[in-house]
Amino acid sequence: MSKSASEADLVALGGQFLYPNYRQPPFVIARGKGSELWDKSGKRYLDMHGGIAVSTLGHAHPKLVAAIASQAAEVIHLSNYFYNEPNIRLAQRLCGLTGMARAFFCNSGAEAMEGMLKLARRHFFDKGQPDRYRVVAFDSSFHGRTLGALAATGQKKYRDGFGPLPGVTHVPYGDAGAVRAAMGPDVAAILFEPIQGEGGVLPAPAGFIAELRRIADEHGALLLADEIQTGVGRTGKFLAVQHEGVVPDALALAKGLAGGVPIGAMLCKAELQGVLPPGSHGSTFGGNPLASAAALAVLDTIEAEAIIDNVNARAVELSQGLAELARKHERLVATWRGMGLLQALVLRDGIDARGVLEKLREAGLLISLAGASGLRFSPPLVIRKEEVAEALAIVDRILLGLP
Repeated sequence: MSKSASEADLVALGGQFLYPNYRQPPFVIARGKGSELWDKSGKRYLDMHGGIAVSTLGHAHPKLVAAIASQAAEVIHLSNYFYNEPNIRLAQRLCGLTGMARAFFCNSGAEAMEGMLKLARRHFFDKGQPDRYRVVAFDSSFHGRTLGALAATGQKKYRDGFGPLPGVTHVPYGDAGAVRAAMGPDVAAILFEPIQGEGGVLPAPAGFIAELRRIADEHGALLLADEIQTGVGRTGKFLAVQHEGVVPDALALAKGLAGGVPIGAMLCKAELQGVLPPGSHGSTFGGNPLASAAALAVLDTIEAEAIIDNVNARAVELSQGLAELARKHERLVATWRGMGLLQALVLRDGIDARGVLEKLREAGLLISLAGASGLRFSPPLVIRKEEVAEALAIVDRILLGLP
């Protein structure tokens, strides 16, 4: 089919040949710039979805485009049998930003999670404690769809049908007493998200992350942070755990790290650097020069353009606007919550959240659902003041029109 194929023809082909495990609406996105997207028919959308917190610099940012083009003209892939300069520089940069000592690279958040879970189990195996492999994780969590990450995910709807997924104990999020009760001599690690993204944009209660650090230390277990959705500046600091002054033993990054080029990273403290020796773990594409150059461009641009300052300014406007929408539409809206540019307007039980999402799309606003009823806002970190106002106005108009 030629590039001039109609949008309807492309939608029909997608329906025929793509595996039907997603719910795509019947249009095809063709191009983007900043926080705006256009479909094949020319309709414009305001992107408050950000590819699920991925498009850090928005769409077609000139510095990211230039970095990708420049690296592609030199070398795209080598494999980890050889060093490449962008990857070495990226590892150094991320260790400096996170307080970690070593970085392992892969292609996605789920892969970063797999590496971190393997790291925890192998750590205690090497210490002569092979039966110490259990992980304490949380209800409503989401850590990925590979089997190891799925075992840690505390949502039944994602786990159903995939057989036994042992080795993880799930407890209520925010309940330090439940964590303490779940600990035992077989626990290798406590795994947490600073904000449960897919679970409904649920921030950790004040002091909870620091308490997890204390519990892990008391029991000699590792503390593992899933910063896949919250990292790279999204909450107003490079890592969400930095708001609490907590340093985990290892952490996972992905999503926004390279602004849309697939990449994941598992970072750990120095005392864990010998746990996965050569041959014990790897990734064919992990740390390739193209993805590494893209990630460096994202980090350079975040610093050069003071993008975290923009996150904090826009976050205030977004939170104030969502609070006003919750007050104005209290019949429809239960609450709002979140941090930085990861926030949600939570609809009341009985409101058709997917129907609202569809009406917002028709009105030219792209957001996503988190949990059963959270309208999740995770826009590019370069979102402008007037775009936040436009998004809030669209949501207001749609809610006003609901019966």
